[in-house]
Amino acid sequence: MVDRLTATERKDALFGLDGWREGAARDCIERSFMFADFAEAFAFMTRVASVAEEMNHHPEWTNAYNRVDIVLTTHDAGGLTMRDVELARAIMNEAVKAPEEAE
Repeated sequence: MVDRLTATERKDALFGLDGWREGAARDCIERSFMFADFAEAFAFMTRVASVAEEMNHHPEWTNAYNRVDIVLTTHDAGGLTMRDVELARAIMNEAVKAPEEAE
């Protein structure tokens, strides 16, 4: 089992994650992504799903047209862990890819 991040570890981890913020109501990090249209949003979600499967760590997310809202937390640990930070970094890598680069 992985350990929850300490306050110092959490601060250090979030420093390099542009746009991610701590959840207000629970021990998590969250971020919203906006895309040109539904197709781009869904393509992003497909890429993230593949990465999440490889990491065996899955986001909580919702999608409405061109917006994707993501929450990351490690349920087994009861809060934020390095697994969430690593997945957030991987998600950021997918977010910067242009649609033609993702194919």
